[in-house]
Amino acid sequence: MQGNIAILGYGLSAIGPGVGIGLIFAAYINGVARNPETRSMLQSIAILGFALAEALAIFGLVLAFVFR
Repeated sequence: MQGNIAILGYGLSAIGPGVGIGLIFAAYINGVARNPETRSMLQSIAILGFALAEALAIFGLVLAFVFR
């Protein structure tokens, strides 16, 4: 029973990073569309934000397996 709750908890915790990644790349696309010259600078910032948001999802996955 506790394993099912851990997997459900991971599913709920994955919503936050998913929304965050969507917002990061939406802002990146919007920024490049407004000012194409800043593409290289914005791309590095977007990749850094993606990595940090993805780390939260991976951390949640690890915790789901630990508490299973």
